Amino acid sequence: MKQQILIIGGTGMLGAPVTRRLCAEGNAVRILTRTPDAARKKFGAEYEIVAGDVQDRNSLAQAMQGCQGVHISLNDRAIPDLERRGVENIVQVAPRAGVQRITYLSGASVKQENCWYAGTATKFAAEQAIRASGIPYTIFKATFFMDALPRFVRGTRASVIGNQSKPWHWVAANDYAQMVARAYAEQKAVDQDVYVLGPQAFTLEQALKTYCALVQPNATVSRLPLWLADLMARAFGQKELANALPFFRYTEKVGENADAAAVNALGAPTTTLEQWCQRIGNE
Repeated sequence: MKQQILIIGGTGMLGAPVTRRLCAEGNAVRILTRTPDAARKKFGAEYEIVAGDVQDRNSLAQAMQGCQGVHISLNDRAIPDLERRGVENIVQVAPRAGVQRITYLSGASVKQENCWYAGTATKFAAEQAIRASGIPYTIFKATFFMDALPRFVRGTRASVIGNQSKPWHWVAANDYAQMVARAYAEQKAVDQDVYVLGPQAFTLEQALKTYCALVQPNATVSRLPLWLADLMARAFGQKELANALPFFRYTEKVGENADAAAVNALGAPTTTLEQWCQRIGNE
């Protein structure tokens, strides 16, 4: 069944593949964004783009009109609590707008005992708000995405920040997007948490070495201690690095909270890291 679906966070690294997949399957996709001009340049006239902000309930209400589904893909490490507040606004507005399904991107390590980290606390609270809303939902609890690997490379250096010894089942964003589309098309995994785990487990260093070997062979993988990364962020005013450091402190201690062999109604991602790298290298 084709639907009108509002995508909140539809222009980002993980939201854009979902946006394109839902549209490719014949759904009417509407993108809510604070930067509509940039979104139009990115997606073109095929997509309906509306200006709005998750902190503004009026703009949310207008954007949701006529939508059967709302997909939420938010992440702001600089202001983690913005995501919680945004989701709470969404679930307040959605019932009055007639929304029949909410899908939400959370994380594979999100559980109460890990809420000492602000990013996990905000996603945990967002999950709770969605479950309490009474609207049928699917929460996608995803591991590390392969699509983030290029962000670890600067010039000829690929940095592993901190002691990242825990393995993660890296997943391709396109596989995740297919799972979201299937949830809407087949009305599956309703009122469920779905773990999104790729077929292979690698540490960050192992994944980066594979990526660099196949995509950026001039880059060398090296380790950067957290204390030195913190010093660099302060000395050179690197806000992006400073905002990322709490996450790397977190992933030193916390791993996936899921069984990669568990079966879910939406199917398991199948793209291997090598396959993804080969595709990226050919683009």
